[in-house]
Amino acid sequence: MRIFWIICGSLALALGVLGIALPLLPTTPLVLLAAFCYARGSERMHRWLLRNRVFGPMIRDWHAEGAISARARTLAVGTMGGVFAISLALGLPWQALLFQGVAMGGAAIFILTRPLPKQGS
Repeated sequence: MRIFWIICGSLALALGVLGIALPLLPTTPLVLLAAFCYARGSERMHRWLLRNRVFGPMIRDWHAEGAISARARTLAVGTMGGVFAISLALGLPWQALLFQGVAMGGAAIFILTRPLPKQGS
């Protein structure tokens, strides 16, 4: 089972990293999933992810408080808004705009309704 969890964690982390550039892939939930999987498959990989300067604080905030930092919120919602603006400018079909609006709008609502970390991130 360890190898299964490691593979799942690595896949989730890879998709999460892609999600930094592709707004329809949700980075934070995928990184949290990677942490969950690594915790079950490899203590070494789990520790590495928790100590990672980019992803570690996000995971610790979520585990401690279910919180998302103001910086992560701004980046996520700003990127979604930018992608939607580009889609509008490109004249994508209304069906694509509707799908994007619903998907990214739902994600934005979720992100914006999470608490901020208590330590002031």
